[in-house]
Parts: sequence; structure tokens; C-alpha cells
Amino acid sequence: MTDLCSGWSGCNSAGYSDAGYGAVSGRMYWNMYAGHNCTNYVAYRMIKAGMSTTRPWVGGGNASEWGLQMKSITDQVPSVGSVAWWGRYSNGSGSAGHVGYVERVVSSNEIIISMDSWGGTFHWRRITKDSGRWPTGFIHFTDKKQLTTTVAPAVSGTAQVGTVLQANPGTWSPTAARSVQWVANGVALPGRTGLRLAVTPDLLGKTIAAKVTGNRVGYKAVTVTSKATKAVAPGVITPSEPPVLSGEPFVDGTLTATAGRWNVAGTAIEWRWYADDVRIRANGGPTLALTPTYDGKTIKVVAVARKAGYNDATAPATAKAGPVLAGKITVAKPVTVTGTRRVGYQVLAVPGTYDPVTVAASYQWLRNGVPIPGATGIRYVQTAADVGRVLTVRTTLSKSRYIPATQVAGAALRTQAVPTVAVTPIGLKRSALVSLRVTAPGANPVVGWVDVTVGRHTKSVQLVNGNARVTIADLAAGSRDVRVYFRGSTVALAKRWNGTVVVK
Repeated sequence: MTDLCSGWSGCNSAGYSDAGYGAVSGRMYWNMYAGHNCTNYVAYRMIKAGMSTTRPWVGGGNASEWGLQMKSITDQVPSVGSVAWWGRYSNGSGSAGHVGYVERVVSSNEIIISMDSWGGTFHWRRITKDSGRWPTGFIHFTDKKQLTTTVAPAVSGTAQVGTVLQANPGTWSPTAARSVQWVANGVALPGRTGLRLAVTPDLLGKTIAAKVTGNRVGYKAVTVTSKATKAVAPGVITPSEPPVLSGEPFVDGTLTATAGRWNVAGTAIEWRWYADDVRIRANGGPTLALTPTYDGKTIKVVAVARKAGYNDATAPATAKAGPVLAGKITVAKPVTVTGTRRVGYQVLAVPGTYDPVTVAASYQWLRNGVPIPGATGIRYVQTAADVGRVLTVRTTLSKSRYIPATQVAGAALRTQAVPTVAVTPIGLKRSALVSLRVTAPGANPVVGWVDVTVGRHTKSVQLVNGNARVTIADLAAGSRDVRVYFRGSTVALAKRWNGTVVVK
């Protein structure tokens, strides 16, 4: 074994390169100790040759372990770029073994290696087979075998902002671990790896390709770039829910537009308002104050959605407003209802006061909230059909160019009928039997209580189907006064009856 040079500077001066290791030896490679260290140096050379920065096996890192851990790619044949490996106590190595980098193969019996040593320095050395220092074996991480693609990598999908491109990493022989780096106009996109690429606005106008690197232990890493896409086109914005226009279309009111939903998040909205299809250029916001200028005009609004990297999109709001009215009718004093709530009697709708003063009023009388056919005047005469029902009047106020107003007036009182009380008193021995019937138009049968008095004796009884019978005893013989008082109910007024009966 012959030293050709020693030390990083000494070797470099003599024309024997350290491959840049001297300048970066303070770093650890494959988790080996930094500085003068055979394993750290060779790990650096393997990474520089294209291997991963992660050690290709799990286990001990001493040089003695290398050929054991990587026995599948270790043989007795030296080649440039292979790793010369000495096992534990093999051919002059110590307990930790040794590794070097094969720089030249002079013959099957002579090689030149570069190496660094723990506790020593950097060397280039010539080693012959008969020197007693020949390596235990040669590990072929990157020097012998070459990966190839049988199907080239490709990119599918539409090159347009807002879409997703898909990388097909191709088919490799033999099979290999494949990693993807996306490039735009040939320049790598930092952090954009993996099989899918979201096409963002910063890629607009650029061609996209996938750079696929294949790795397999014992093979040189190979990178293949797919065919580039066409230049990325602007994205398309469309409404998933249309904009909406809301508000009451009258002078001094306000219309409000809401943007709805769009297929692209983060869009900026410009509003374009129109009055009778003429653009209102002074207003680009989401609200429009309806000044007298817009009286009688129809208002519509269009949303214009914008985002960097996308073509502008427009969508009209789902509602139009108008023609815009002069205003709303307001009620200063509401309509009231007056009159006696009794069959045959008239009730009257008393007009209120309004703004504006000159409005037209129409009336509709309601029975329990249901319109009464033909009852559309300011007055209404109650009928038997109204007994026990609540009467109200609905007033509709209108004026040209104003929004109509409607109100319902009337106290929650029910129409009552005038009842008929029919009484038959019969004189018995020291008692009297009083039979009675109470009827009322529209209210049969009548219910309620009746007080029956004969002489100075009184009994109260509840009507059953409008009828009642009362016997009053302990009466002296002779003519006695009979008084009947129907107390009234929600549908019938109170009523009295007076007569006589002869007690035996």
C-alpha cells in the first residue's frame, strides 16, 4: 500500500481532489461522526453521487457493518465509484473496520482509493492485492447498476388556475422508489412535491412538468422529466348560488345585494347597478339608496367576481326591484269599529288618518277572520249568521306610486241575539211547576243560567238544550207572582219574563 498524498490541502495541491469534503467536513452525513472519519467521508461521496441523505440501512454505522448490512450489493469486483470495505480486523483494519472511495481501477489486482481516517487525516492510496491490505469487498451503491423507465412520466389534467394536475411517475425497471418535484418553466417549485399539484395563480402563463427521480439501493438515482403542459390558462369563476337583491323598492328606502356563493373562495365582488338598464356608475357597493331620482324606475344589480389568476365572472342577482314607488303609506290613526254588537244592528268602520292624507280605502268585513261575501261597504248590518262570531273589518289603503297598506280593526267582541223566553207556570198543591224555553236567532240551542222566582222563593237552574223545569214548594194557596230572569250569554242578551200562577 502506497500513499499518494496526505491532508486535504496537500492532496488538492498534488492534483488529488477531496471532492469538496474538506470544506464541509464539519457536517454529519448518514448520521456519521463529522470531521476526519472514514464513514462520514464515504457517506458524503455517496450522497454527492445522488443517494439519499438518509442512511440506506438501520443499524450500526461503524465501517465494519457496511458490507454486512449491504451484502446484497457487495462483491469482490472493484469499480470506480464503489466503496472499498474492510470488515472488523480484516487486512490491517481495526475493530471498527474501514471504508474508502474507489477513484481508479488500474487492474483487477490494483486500485487507487481516497479515504479519511478517524484520528488521522485524508489520503489517496494505491493498494495492490498482494500488499496484505486488499479490501474485504466492494459495495456498489451507485457505480454499477442503472435504473431505466419503460413508460415515461407524464402529467394529466387541465393546465388552468384552480384545477389539480396529476403526475404519473412512469414505470421503472427494475421497480424503484419514485419522488416527484414539480417544475414551472423548467424551474423547481419549492415545496411542491407529490403526485398532485394544485394550480395556483402564481403559475399563470407557465408550462408545468413533473421531474421524477427514481431511487433503488445499489442503483444510481435517475431523474426523468415529463413532457410539459401548455401554458397555464386563467381559472374560471362561476356562481354556485346566485347573488340576491333584497329590500323594499320605494323612495328613501335601501336595496341590498348579497354575493351568493362562488366556486372559488376569496373572490372580490364589484357591484354594477342599473336603473331601467342604464348603468349607475357612481355606485359600486352592495347597497343602493333609492333617492327620488329612481322614482318609477326598475332597479337591477349584477355581481362581478374577480380574483388574481382567474377571468372575471358576472352574475345577475335573482330579483329585480321596481318600478320604484314614491313611498309607503303610513297610518297615523288606525281604523276603528263602532256600533252595537247585536243581530239587526249596524256596525260602522270609522276611517283613520294617513300619510299621505289623500288615500283610497276599501273595506271587507270578516266573520271570524273569513270574508263575508258582499260585505264591502263602510257599514254592515249584523245577521243571525254573525251570532257568537267575531266581526272585524279589513281596510286596504292605496295610492298611485305608493306601496299599499292593510290593517284589520274591530274589538274582539261577539255579535249577540235578542232571545225569546217562553214560560209556562202550572199551579200545584202548595207548589208551582215552571217550565221555560229560551231561543235566539242564530244561537240555538241557548245555554246559560235562569233565575226563577215564585212569590218570595227563588231557584237558579242551568238551561239544557235551551230548556229548564223548576218546582218551587212551600207556597201558600192563592195567586202568586212569577218572575223569570235569563242572565244572558256570549251569544244572547239577558231577558226577563213576568207572570202569575194560582197555587192550590
